[in-house]
Amino acid sequence: MDGPVFELSEATVRYAPAAPAVLERASLVVHGGECVAVVGPNGAGKTTLLRALLGLVPCSGGRALALGRDARTWPRDALARVVGVVAQREEPAFPITVRETVEMGRYPHLGAWRSPGSADRAAVERAMRRADVTALGARWVETLSGGEWQRVRIARALAQEPRALVLDEPTASLDLRHEMELFELVADLVRRDGLAALVISHHINVAARFADRLVLLAAGRIVADDVPARVLEPERLRAVFGWPVSVHQLADGAVQIYPERLVGPETRKEPPS
Repeated sequence: MDGPVFELSEATVRYAPAAPAVLERASLVVHGGECVAVVGPNGAGKTTLLRALLGLVPCSGGRALALGRDARTWPRDALARVVGVVAQREEPAFPITVRETVEMGRYPHLGAWRSPGSADRAAVERAMRRADVTALGARWVETLSGGEWQRVRIARALAQEPRALVLDEPTASLDLRHEMELFELVADLVRRDGLAALVISHHINVAARFADRLVLLAAGRIVADDVPARVLEPERLRAVFGWPVSVHQLADGAVQIYPERLVGPETRKEPPS
């Protein structure tokens, strides 16, 4: 495992000086060759944690580092050369093909005026191949399915030739197959290419199948950071989510959670006829 790519050390974030902490004394390390998923209820501070690591919000206490450097001191183009970000939502602003979209990932290396060279074209080809979108190159992005569009966005991030991928709710609005395909792709990139992957997800069961570690957030605090089997404990999850769950282990060793019914079928009232 490589050295730290992202690091939070007792990091606290407030959006106004007198406001309550949105993230409070959070400590976290993500290495190269590691997939870490951040999970928790709505309003837990997941996106704020991500924004702190990308230097988009200041820490009022502690620190946030990217590749050993204060995240706030990175020039945006320099950070984009080492960290590829796939944001939660994005709609194409104008007609553009898949290949043109992936080529946009070279912008941090080219700047506003330099034309793409052979190295840039080779990086685009590698990124499209790694994300399995080469066959889609001539397609207009508005004709893509949700799963195809997400893979194209990952290809664009890979064209930056980063050391890390950050994905904010990458499977939102995807069906079961495309959700699994996307996580399979991210896990393969981590395993094969040694990238660090930090994934924000509401889909705990899918994250638990693929992540090396789960970071569980509640009310701005990290309440657990470990392998999925040691994070997904029924009492802890009930306290965090306010709902009873059971935890089951699959044949491959992965753990999955199932929400319990508060009212069983035998006590449910029949609807009026």
